Amino acid sequence: MAPLGQMSDYEVRLVRIFKAVVECGGFTAAETALGISRSAISQHMNDLESRLGFSLCQRGRSGFSLTEEGKEIYQAGLTLLTALDAFKSDVNALHHTIKGELNIGITDNLVTLPAMHVTHALAKLTAPSHTVTVHIQMEPSDAVIRSVIDGHLHVGVVPAVNLPTSLETHHLYDEPSYLYCAAGHPLFTATDEALTAEKIASYPAIAPRYPLPSDARKAHEALYLQASASDREGAAFLILTGRFIGFLPEHVAAQWVSAGKMRVVHPATQCYRIPFVLITRHDRRPNRVVDAFLGFVKGAA
Repeated sequence: MAPLGQMSDYEVRLVRIFKAVVECGGFTAAETALGISRSAISQHMNDLESRLGFSLCQRGRSGFSLTEEGKEIYQAGLTLLTALDAFKSDVNALHHTIKGELNIGITDNLVTLPAMHVTHALAKLTAPSHTVTVHIQMEPSDAVIRSVIDGHLHVGVVPAVNLPTSLETHHLYDEPSYLYCAAGHPLFTATDEALTAEKIASYPAIAPRYPLPSDARKAHEALYLQASASDREGAAFLILTGRFIGFLPEHVAAQWVSAGKMRVVHPATQCYRIPFVLITRHDRRPNRVVDAFLGFVKGAA
């Protein structure tokens, strides 16, 4: 097989189809994402494999999996498509109207935060005068950080905890968290005046399995940790059993507090704040869409 020559638009399209198949986990799952039939996807994949000269994936009764060559082509394809997107962004920068894509990663349970400046910035970015497609990924903070570093995301919103020096940050807000218990828990009817630190620490509590700043870690270490949660939603599930106490952001717990299903426990002492920041790469290339979004965020603060 001769080396691959100059790539045509069609071959770039084949690479995009291959990327969708990989990220969807197979041909059938990719039908909806691509808007074409499974047989058409299969034909495109066969065409790409023929042009490259080797098999990219295994498909059959055992399921979908990439060959070693397929894994290499997937990574090379990401590099190619990122470069093409950067080229499109450079061309779009010549026009007055903001055009392009914004890939943003946000950690979970932030949409109910009252001071969510990101929402206002997205509203301005997607105004009728602009042509911007927004792709939002809701992921744990460490996954958002990795995706910003490797260039798959333009920006991310994460807690300001253990951030690499390769990232540029912009402070958004401080998120207050308090200790909560649910209806049916012995502390639900207790008065704050009757609660000492020792009494609070005698009840089973929830340990978080996600990064926290030092003062938040100390607040948890003072409790009787008998369960754990990978995120704030998991902590809420455990609190609502009435068997555990645990920390939640005030805006996350508000719906259950207003419904009489949760109460805050001794807020004067059982609280901490987590700063949230917008992150980008220090060495990122100029991008008019990203620059406009950052400007809207800073203007909303």
